[in-house]
Amino acid sequence: MADTNSGWDGRGASDTGGAGSSEGIPGPGPEGAAEPCAGGKPRGRRVAAASLVALAALATGCEPGTAEGAQDVPPPARATQAAAPTPSPFLTAPAPTTEDAKPRTAPPPSPSTSSAAPAPAPTRARPAAEPSTAPPRVLMRTGSESDRVRELQARLRQIGHFGRHPTGYYGSVTADSVRSFQAKRRLPLTGSTDAVTWQRLLAMTRVPTAAELDPPTERPLAAPDERCLKGRVLCISKKSRTLAWMNDGKVVSAMDVRFGSEYTPTREGVFEVFWKSRDHVSTLYDTPMPYALFFSGGQAVHYSADFAANGYGGASHGCVNVRDKKKVAALFDQVKNGDKVVVYW
Repeated sequence: MADTNSGWDGRGASDTGGAGSSEGIPGPGPEGAAEPCAGGKPRGRRVAAASLVALAALATGCEPGTAEGAQDVPPPARATQAAAPTPSPFLTAPAPTTEDAKPRTAPPPSPSTSSAAPAPAPTRARPAAEPSTAPPRVLMRTGSESDRVRELQARLRQIGHFGRHPTGYYGSVTADSVRSFQAKRRLPLTGSTDAVTWQRLLAMTRVPTAAELDPPTERPLAAPDERCLKGRVLCISKKSRTLAWMNDGKVVSAMDVRFGSEYTPTREGVFEVFWKSRDHVSTLYDTPMPYALFFSGGQAVHYSADFAANGYGGASHGCVNVRDKKKVAALFDQVKNGDKVVVYW
């Protein structure tokens, strides 16, 4: 406190002390000398006045104090809106590191205080997969020729959709049989065997036996013409529609055959094989004639895919058609140029 007996009125006259003074604190003087200060006050009273000024400054927050115990005094809040200075670590205790002291985002508005809650962010829905429009994969179609076609025909025969022996060739008769099967099962009527049709057929039938897959194709043989009883002869009967490969009156093999129509008849008589062509294609009709054995002009014994597919519903252009490909292939390997051919009723 100020000394009321000192006679100093506290009105803060300017200090006119010598060099080295700062903020009214006198610089060093001669040891034990009492320097005069403003207003003629003695030095002891100037020290007391300086102490009061320091305490006043500390009370108003002008300067952070360093006096003992000052760190326990929190700085007063400023009246202005200016950003507060960074508090000294000696004046304020560190914030507690509890969960509640962690920074948080603003809580969502309460439904009771806001009538229009913000809509949630829209989520992009994944588009639904469109059904596949691709047709089923086709496994067999008209023109196909394989053991699987033979199995197809045998399975269709088991349930009454194929009335002939399997040939292994996919022709119009097989396509009609497949179409009939598809119609009864309400499948697309394509006539081709796609994956769906094949799986449905497999589920309804059993594995064909060897006899069902490869039954005898020869028709009952007619009594051979006497011209067929000597030598190596292709003995062909129009009446029984059969071909017998004979060697000195003994039948080596036999097979079903068909002939030309009334407009393109197969010639009758005794001939000789003069040309063999394994992969022949007709230059006149541009059709395949595999395993061709020519015996009269352009007429030959050969395999016919149409005969295998359509049976006797069609006719040749004069050739002797064979519908069993394996048998005519074996015949082609055995017959030689110069062997006799007899065509008769």
